This record gives sequence, C-alpha cells and structure tokens, in this order.
Amino acid sequence: MDKETRNDLPGIQWFPGHMKKAQRLIEENLKLVDVVIELLDARIPASSANPMLAEIIKEKPRLIALNKSDLADSASTKRWLAYFRAQGIPAVAIDSVKGRGMKQLVAKAEELARPKTDRFVKNGGRPRAARCMILGIPNVGKSSLINRLASAVKAKAADKPGVTRAKQWIKIGAALDLLDTPGILWPKFEDQTVGLKLAFTGAINDDIYDREQVTALLLSVMRRDYPERLQERFKFKGDMPEDGIELLEAIGRKRGCLVKGGVVDLEKAQNIVLTEFRSGKLGLVTLDEVPQSASTESADEKRGDKE
Repeated sequence: MDKETRNDLPGIQWFPGHMKKAQRLIEENLKLVDVVIELLDARIPASSANPMLAEIIKEKPRLIALNKSDLADSASTKRWLAYFRAQGIPAVAIDSVKGRGMKQLVAKAEELARPKTDRFVKNGGRPRAARCMILGIPNVGKSSLINRLASAVKAKAADKPGVTRAKQWIKIGAALDLLDTPGILWPKFEDQTVGLKLAFTGAINDDIYDREQVTALLLSVMRRDYPERLQERFKFKGDMPEDGIELLEAIGRKRGCLVKGGVVDLEKAQNIVLTEFRSGKLGLVTLDEVPQSASTESADEKRGDKE
C-alpha cells in the first residue's frame, strides 16, 4: 500500500465507548507501573502503533514487542527492530502462541524497571517485582502473550477484537507483575491505508467495513508485492486477473465457492482469503515499510563523506 496512492479506499473509523474507558483506565493506572510494554503486530509495526499511547505514557520506560513475528517477513522484522533501537526504544520480536522470545522480553522488562525498583529499595522499601503494563491495539495478541508468560489461561482470549476489557494484574514468576489493559484504537485514522492494514490483519471488527472491497484491495496488494504466494496457494497458471474483484472471483471458482447458476459466492471467497492471509497460509508478509531513521541517515552521510 505504501508504493501507490489510492483514492478508492474505504473509510474506516471505529472508536466505541469501551475504548474511551480503556484510555482513561490506562491514564489512571500508569503511575502504578515501572515499564510499559507496547505490543505491535510484526506484519504492520507502524500501522499497529497507536500514536495516542506515546502521548499517554510520555517519559515512562517503554519496551516494544513485535508479536506474530512468525507471520511476518523475517528480514523486515530485523529491519524494524533495528529501526526502533535506533530511536532509543528497546525492541524484541516474539511469537506469543509458540512462546518464542519470552525470556528476552521478560529480561528486558526487568532491566528497564531496575532503576525504579532499586531506588525503591534504597529509599527503605521492601524488594518487589517489576511492574509492567501491557498496551496494544485490539487483536494484537496481548491475552495470548500473558497466557504464555503465566503458563496458564488467566486472561480471556478470543479471535475477535475488543474481548479483553477489565483491568487485571497477573504475576509472572517472582520478578514480574503484569497489568493487562484493554486494547484501544485511536479515534481517527489520518491515513486511510492504516485503517486498511488494520482491517487486513483483523484488528478491526470485520462487521464495520466493506469486506468485499477490503478483500479485493488485499489481493491487489498481494498481487503487486507477493504474486508468487497467490500463484502457489491458489494454483494459478499463467497470468492472474489484475482487478482485485476479478481475482477474488477467480479464487472463489478455484475453491469451489459456487452457488446456483455457477455464480461465485463472494462472501465465502472473502472468508477464505482473509482467514488464510491472517493465519500465514499466504506466506510470511510484512505490509509496512521501514522508515529510514535519523541515525541511519546520519550513518549514510558519514559513509558518503568518507567516500
């Protein structure tokens, strides 16, 4: 989506009342924690970063965890980790379902909290665990992460966005306490491509946008950036249709999504495409391109000076 400007993007806005309550809950409880862990979707690290959160947490130590890294392009994930670290923000890649990166995440959270916990003891307090707050947009995997860390299903998880709603403390061993909070989206997407990518990955409820148009646009992006994935998965031979809707219809025919008269059941075809994309069956995909950081630009300039 970054490589061209589209004027036919569907307008997507979603800021239900429970998200406003979540924002207030975060603001009220921020003083209770030492570190904020912001969970991002590794497939869309920029689009899944809530700009409101940066304003809310301000100077609080912050750790970024790129979740669902098993579904993202590994080379892109490495570039994104380097980008965040260049901004002075510690970052780790994790897979909360399979448990990859958990030890690194906990160790980094404890390290970031140590100045405050050490100061607490120095001032006469009893040693205590590091206190962290888990933040992120809906459906980014917070509950799955907490369940993995706690080795028990203590946080209610679901496939639909917006299920985790109430504040809850969860103890992770002796060294870390986690305060889970509901996922929140920002009130307005300034860039409609951001809303579109959130729809692609399932961060936005499927019921609030035109699924046919969104699925067609997803296929257009996949055809442009990862054509071999579509050819392999849906057994295309030769050229694929260029138009997203025509491509969706072709996939529906290949998968037998037909109703009376040989007409393609587009809703069934949409379900197949979205489900297979979100589960990684269309391959490892990263939709957000890594910005060139100031530090990278500086390094490039230095190399240029030497040359």
